[in-house]
Amino acid sequence: MARMISELHKPADIMASADFNIIDKTLIPEYAVWNIRFATNQLVLCYTDKSRFANQINANNWYEILKRKGVIWGQADPNLDPCGYRSLMVLQLAEKYYKFPGLYDQLISNRPEKNIRPKSVELVSLLKTGNMDYAWEYLSVAVQHGLKYIQLPDEINLGNYKKDEFYQQAAVKVTGKKPGTWITRTGKSCTYGITILKNVQNPEAAEAFLEYLMDPDGGLKTLKDMGQPPFVPCRVPTEKMKSKLPLSLLKWIEVRN
Repeated sequence: MARMISELHKPADIMASADFNIIDKTLIPEYAVWNIRFATNQLVLCYTDKSRFANQINANNWYEILKRKGVIWGQADPNLDPCGYRSLMVLQLAEKYYKFPGLYDQLISNRPEKNIRPKSVELVSLLKTGNMDYAWEYLSVAVQHGLKYIQLPDEINLGNYKKDEFYQQAAVKVTGKKPGTWITRTGKSCTYGITILKNVQNPEAAEAFLEYLMDPDGGLKTLKDMGQPPFVPCRVPTEKMKSKLPLSLLKWIEVRN
């Protein structure tokens, strides 16, 4: 979506991303002025009762299960979906956390290219129809779709900002803004960002939506109920950025890195 706005100039009022850095790097300052961090998430390994070895998998042996022949697991495309490159980061961090040299390569070798889908939510239907055994998703997606899931240690799941120093050991190359260029994404906790675009066509509606989203008794409560921990209050990194926010949002925002 960020590329549609910045490269194809697709009109948009609001842009939200599962990785707040995408707004910072792709849209600010040309297409947006500020970026509010409003929620976190973590990656989990989803499955169903139909999944191979569903009665055996747990938080201690999940990577052994994914290495087994005949087990079909998938992920989102790292070039199109933050969940995609975060899935790869989880596998890199697992190798370090479990002190298992070569684990990442072993896991990837058991996941054919056809098991990579453009968006992580596309994997949900494959799981539910039994065409895939396991898929990497956000915790919120697992809760909302009623999937079974394995929750991983904080050192691996990208869900705890206090572990960012450990997460930084993971790095994934993804395609850049121009054909033939590459960007390296470095491991960091899952933090969602949202902004109103400079060329907003419906400013009053956009502000009203964000005002509801950031209300602890409104949108943030809904996020929490749906498995996605919100920031209460929401955050911007500097006083300078806070000064550029719509007045209606200031009551829900604090300055915090």
